Amino acid sequence: MNSRTKGYICGIVSAVCYGTNPLGANFLYAEGMNVPSVLFSRFALAAVIIGVLMAAHRDSFRITLREAGLLALLGVLFAMSSLSLFFSFQFMDAGIASTLLFVYPLMVAVIMALFFKQPLTWRMGTAIALALGGIALLYRGGDGAPLSAIGVTLVFVSSLTYALYIVVVNRSGMKMPVLKMTFYVILTVVATVAVYGLTVPGEGLMMPPTPFAWGMSAMLAVVPSVMALILLTVAVKEIGSTPTSILGALEPLTAVVIGITVFGEAFTGRLAIGILLILAGVTYAVTPSRRSRRGDVKKA
Repeated sequence: MNSRTKGYICGIVSAVCYGTNPLGANFLYAEGMNVPSVLFSRFALAAVIIGVLMAAHRDSFRITLREAGLLALLGVLFAMSSLSLFFSFQFMDAGIASTLLFVYPLMVAVIMALFFKQPLTWRMGTAIALALGGIALLYRGGDGAPLSAIGVTLVFVSSLTYALYIVVVNRSGMKMPVLKMTFYVILTVVATVAVYGLTVPGEGLMMPPTPFAWGMSAMLAVVPSVMALILLTVAVKEIGSTPTSILGALEPLTAVVIGITVFGEAFTGRLAIGILLILAGVTYAVTPSRRSRRGDVKKA
């Protein structure tokens, strides 16, 4: 498997893993947990898992001062993205929030074009347009009720901070094992969420109250945290920020599938067309152009 193929596979699986966020969040809210508590238990368990894996492999935990600064920045960005997204679930349907979150690939492309002179190709632009068209169809607000302004703002903040996270990973130039990088990012997230939960009036932190809540917290720790972050980091390093962010179209797609299979939501023709457009956009983004294929043949 070449690095390009590896990067695309990691990006796809990471997006699907991250798309399971609403499943665990909604169940834990029903158990009486607030947003900081859900995120604290999730990321604390994730940090323990990765720390054990690093210790088992006898990996070094040592980092430089520069690396500590970059890792702290990444952790704060990811914490802000997670907090704002999970808060948005309280103002709108989680599937809709996950759908609106997908504006972040466009943000990544714009940031890379404006600040790092990375050209936005027609191929990437077309892929984004196809995926955004599919995302628009996945929104099922057929009752005509306006979306919550607070909810939309929170999702926008989540999208922007997640886009910045991807860009920083891509441009940081850190030569660090993925497992170690993910460990310190998650550790910073735990600290950020703890500070928020303990200092903001009316919030607070609580442990999962039931075995089922512990199970959901463990799922959130493993699937949309450990697996998603590790695979995301690999994907960004192998294929770059913009292609990885476009693969994120599979996140809201996953949320829709969960809604249909777990919560019994209807599967309509509109949803089918939206899913096909998303898959078309993702496929177009990851399929090498004729020029790149000719280049690969010449290199071979």
